[in-house]
Amino acid sequence: MERVSGLDAAFLALETATMHMHIAAVMVFEPADGEDGPEPAAAQFARLRQMVSERLHLVPPLRRRVVRVPFGLHHPVWIEDPDFDLDFHLRRAHLPAPGGPAELHAFVADLVGRPLDPTRPLWEMHMVEGLDSGHTALIAKIHHAAIDGTSGAEVLATFLDIGPIPRTVPAPLRPWRPEPIPTEAEMLASAATTLVRQPERAVSALRRTVGAMRELAERNRRLRDEEQGVPPPAPFSAPRTSLNGAISAHRRFAVADTSLDDVRLVKKVFGGTVNDVVLAVVGGALRRLLRERGERVDGSLVAMVPISARGEEDRGTLGNRVSAMLVSLATTLDDPVERLWAMADATRVAKDQAKVLPEELVRGWAQLASPALSTRAARLSANMRVFDRVRPVFNVAVSNIAGPDIPLWCAGARLVALYPVGPIVEGVGLNVTVASYDDALYFGVLGCRELVPEVEHVARHLDDALAELVKAASRGAMHRARGRRAGAGHRERPWWLAPLDPPSDL
Repeated sequence: MERVSGLDAAFLALETATMHMHIAAVMVFEPADGEDGPEPAAAQFARLRQMVSERLHLVPPLRRRVVRVPFGLHHPVWIEDPDFDLDFHLRRAHLPAPGGPAELHAFVADLVGRPLDPTRPLWEMHMVEGLDSGHTALIAKIHHAAIDGTSGAEVLATFLDIGPIPRTVPAPLRPWRPEPIPTEAEMLASAATTLVRQPERAVSALRRTVGAMRELAERNRRLRDEEQGVPPPAPFSAPRTSLNGAISAHRRFAVADTSLDDVRLVKKVFGGTVNDVVLAVVGGALRRLLRERGERVDGSLVAMVPISARGEEDRGTLGNRVSAMLVSLATTLDDPVERLWAMADATRVAKDQAKVLPEELVRGWAQLASPALSTRAARLSANMRVFDRVRPVFNVAVSNIAGPDIPLWCAGARLVALYPVGPIVEGVGLNVTVASYDDALYFGVLGCRELVPEVEHVARHLDDALAELVKAASRGAMHRARGRRAGAGHRERPWWLAPLDPPSDL
């Protein structure tokens, strides 16, 4: 029995009928070759099941379930599930004809729109057949309480190989034995021994928070007065848009992908990081989407960007080690290059601010939070549709996950595409999650069906926004953007880059 940590427990406590706190990955595979051509789907699934069964012991949380403390007095605990059944978690599915991208995306949207069973280990894996290309898809879905984006990539790597011949995994030294489900009395007794230290922890967290807020206020003052910069957006300062409001339980899903070489070209010519380019592309796409809707927004859209707090010492550990920053997407700027430069400046300042409010501080407050109160607050907010009446905390969630840069295989089938899927939360109807794999970037776009029904337009606009930057970078690939406007916090536009024609949809 192991107590669920504060941040992990928050993902459990905040889940509602409309807000499902799991993440997913959509993996597309070439069929493995058999003796007489492509291997039949039934044989592929049998190989997959055998491989997962042999490697399950490498990821202990996959056999653990959550047991909640009576009355929500303290965080739940993980226990080894005495009723674990692999066949409940590993399933087959078949797309309806014609089995194209639209059918696959609809299947993914339906799958991630349904919550995981809280009485069982919080994950599922679906092998999807019937793709018109002859490929198969494997969709892995796991609760955010068990993993974050980085540890999720490590979990997936457990079931992948660097060649078509699966590696041999040694059997566990001792056979797996589940533990009995603790009684309510045992849960309350265990909670009581931990809760006695809560007042002491609360005083310590409050003291650290006051110090951090003072330092943050001083940093922002110096940034405004001495550096003529702009502090990162505050929570609830994001503009109201049609992308934001109370969410439903229904989802829409779309994808986009691009060569990492294109992103590297943009980064090389204009500076910044891959993440800056991704954020600039998302900003450009959402700007196009709102113009397409005929919507004028006062102020720049704001993105919530998770920051991994994992160090080398955390390698191989699961759970959540994340912080987050709020970043302006510079959607008020017409020029894509100016938008990218603004993103680079904004992320640099936001990362500096995030160091003042570290992950340990967030984790400390999450540890103190009462599950009973958190759950009731989340459900009340959803039932009363609070976010139809207040400004959003942010407008969109954007995550970027570094994946493997070499081709991988699963049960003999080659992985050819990897689309990540992040959750959407109350007040925010859109999530864009990006993963790199084998010299490509894969965008998974998840939207609330009522707030963002046209997610395929978002995916198309992502392609267009990146193409705009690549075109600009290609025109000056032998030159470097140089200089900044004195005191303005913006770089001078290079002499070789003539004004771009506005996109046809703006």
